[in-house]
Amino acid sequence: MFSTLSYHWNLIQGTLFPSLKEKEDLSETTEMHRRLIILVELIRPEEFIPTYRGYVGHPEKDRCAIARAFIAKNLYNISTTKHLIDRLICDPVLRRICGWENKKSIPSESTFSRAFAEFSESDLPGRMHEAFIKEHHQDRIIGHISRDSTSIEAREKVKKIEEEKTEEEKTQKKRGRPKKGEEREPQPLTRLERQVNMSLPEMLADLPQECDIGTKKNSKGFKITWKGYKLHIDTADGDIPISAILTSASPHDSQVSIPLSRTTVGRVVYLYELMDAAYDAEIIRNDSIANDHVALIDFNKRSPNDEREFLPHEKERYKNRSSSERVNSLLKDNHGGSTVRVKGSKKVKTHLMFGLLVIAVEQTLRLLT
Repeated sequence: MFSTLSYHWNLIQGTLFPSLKEKEDLSETTEMHRRLIILVELIRPEEFIPTYRGYVGHPEKDRCAIARAFIAKNLYNISTTKHLIDRLICDPVLRRICGWENKKSIPSESTFSRAFAEFSESDLPGRMHEAFIKEHHQDRIIGHISRDSTSIEAREKVKKIEEEKTEEEKTQKKRGRPKKGEEREPQPLTRLERQVNMSLPEMLADLPQECDIGTKKNSKGFKITWKGYKLHIDTADGDIPISAILTSASPHDSQVSIPLSRTTVGRVVYLYELMDAAYDAEIIRNDSIANDHVALIDFNKRSPNDEREFLPHEKERYKNRSSSERVNSLLKDNHGGSTVRVKGSKKVKTHLMFGLLVIAVEQTLRLLT
């Protein structure tokens, strides 16, 4: 990892930045401009976007430049596409870094919207993030993966799902023990129990992704409610987001633990899984052991007789879980997590993944510098 990053870093520092200073229109670059240049050079969005040259008809606007602009949008924490276009018009250095020579070359807001829809359908930022993680982190052993979720507020209506109940479901269930000779239907398996025998695509397809209402207790014990989604993130040491799954706001955190673990296992090698009390389930602990990991899960003490406690060395190691809280704060405070203006789970995920991509690259560089 460090040899590859060092090569790119020396190339940028020794060749790219001096050449930019020689150009009159790019000589006055700010710190944010240099951060964007580094991001674009390391992410290389042009390798993930197909070219349309040679096709019949009017050529589409340069999608690579638009992808760089969306990376800049999350780096600068710009709330809307309209404000992004205004910034591109007023900032010639930013405009040239993205790939437009003059103001007239900047596409309209509707073109940006169509391109964003295309990126959402192809999961462009998700693929770029996965490729970056595999390229720079797959060959090292990560000590801890911290798993947590964060609420994502959305500006869209909650989709009402009306389920038709059968006559048997409408009848009230009998309470108490069954009578002698009475046979009752077994309780259906929970989502967590079903996931044991499911593949990763099946688990992801089974998770709800529509906008709805979520409720949870915050760190101070107060109940909070929001409308929108929930982003589940696996964070490595150094505050580097490794993988993420977007669901509706209502599913419990434990229902996303196994698919998130499967996604992370396919990208990096790690030793410990750190989770809070919401993930305290025997199925999750057994799944972690089956994948040769050590699960440090805080105990959800459901009765006063539950006396489970971390051992002293486990308590010390569990402190590394604060990295997940820092990534959640970085995303919401600095990289677009609190300025979701798009609608639909695919577009919301694309917006958030651009932010996680920026965090992953910059936090990885911190390990080098």
